[in-house]
Amino acid sequence: MSFWRALLIGAAVVVPTAGSAQQQADPASRVDEVFARWSSPESAGCVVGAERDGHTVLSRAYGMADLEHGIPNTPGTIFEAGSVSKQFTAAAIVLLAQDGVLSLDDDVRTYVPELPDYGDTITIRHLLTHTSGLRDWGSVAAIGGWGRNARTHTHDHVLDILSRQRALNFTPGNEYSYSNSGYNLLAIIVDRTSGMPFAEFSRKRIFEPLGLDDTQWRDDYTRIVKGRSSAYAMRGGAWVIDRPIENVHGNGGLLTTAADLLEWNAALTSGALGGSAFVEMMHERGVLNSGRLIEYASGLFVTEFDDVPEISHTGATSGYRAFLARYPDQRLGIAVLCNAGNVNPGRVGRSVARIMLGDRPAAASAEPDPVTPPAALPPRPILTPAALEALTGEYYSLDAEATFTVTVDGDRLVLRRRPVTRLVLTPVDTDLFAAGPLGRIRFIRDDSGRVTQLSVQQGRVYDLRFERVQ
Repeated sequence: MSFWRALLIGAAVVVPTAGSAQQQADPASRVDEVFARWSSPESAGCVVGAERDGHTVLSRAYGMADLEHGIPNTPGTIFEAGSVSKQFTAAAIVLLAQDGVLSLDDDVRTYVPELPDYGDTITIRHLLTHTSGLRDWGSVAAIGGWGRNARTHTHDHVLDILSRQRALNFTPGNEYSYSNSGYNLLAIIVDRTSGMPFAEFSRKRIFEPLGLDDTQWRDDYTRIVKGRSSAYAMRGGAWVIDRPIENVHGNGGLLTTAADLLEWNAALTSGALGGSAFVEMMHERGVLNSGRLIEYASGLFVTEFDDVPEISHTGATSGYRAFLARYPDQRLGIAVLCNAGNVNPGRVGRSVARIMLGDRPAAASAEPDPVTPPAALPPRPILTPAALEALTGEYYSLDAEATFTVTVDGDRLVLRRRPVTRLVLTPVDTDLFAAGPLGRIRFIRDDSGRVTQLSVQQGRVYDLRFERVQ
């Protein structure tokens, strides 16, 4: 019997139907309602699993793994886990620390000398907790016009981009700012210290010992992986293929199943891998230089949901979505994997969690002050033609390897980037403009008032400078 034939015999697309009140109260039926919009033969979908006390209590599949060939999702379908993958990268580093090969407080440049010396030490622990200050390499690539969905990036590209960054977002340890750069560097560090490729180390030290037979890294996106779903995005009311075309991994790129993720969850509770010391190191939350404890540990958010302790992470890469959580007090684990890009993984995952936790009352939220009216938005400034003209010119950034050309078009300021990008800049303040997908652009002046630079400002790139060259 062929592989796909076996899958088709063993699976059916779940389509919720009306039933008795008793059926509707059944957790599985209520979970079906959560995923109803993705549970047809015309839709990409999801797989959801739940485990309590080591026993599977829920295993459901919805929608299609492959819309072109009419192949449904099954509980055994392989998906990409997005940033849920980060905890596996962290685990590899923690295992090497237990081996004595490295320390979490080592200077990253000991292993990755390609990084610039910023004067402040960036440690491995900073990478694990997103407190390094490193810009997100994918955001920098996108500023230059070559985002993660536009080019087949490798770890060589990651190193090249990071080696060109002339500044950090902040002093290491001062803040928390989510950055994929840290987790790609961690994968590279495993490569360089373990004597084997990161993917092989993961297989030998994590996947095989725990029996995660359907888990591997997407270190070559062209490799055939039997049972893998395709990924899709909804555009213009229709599904289109939206699969990763990159070979970077460690920040994401884990190919896995819901069952394997639940097995991994169990290991993070039991200490089946590395013992109690490993579990403790994985869950040790970051501490900022100020002494403030943050929610992020080693690829894990350690927090609460509806006043219940929760250890979780979400994931999104191209059209793949993922959610993995543990509720240790209830000894409950939830895994959700999807190939539909219009799924909000945190929302559907916690909807499942609320059902499986027994509909605990949602945590109280602060009510807005009914007396104080909301602050009025300041009016947008109207810039004179001379003020707009003073901002025009050609700006170049080595960090992004890109040139922006700023011109005036009628009464508007326009930014162009080769080959076809054209963005209208909307004034927020005299020298500050909203720039659509670029975030915000601030023009920088010298002491004489002449514009000499522009700064791109985004959530993961605080202040990337372009020099005015013309």
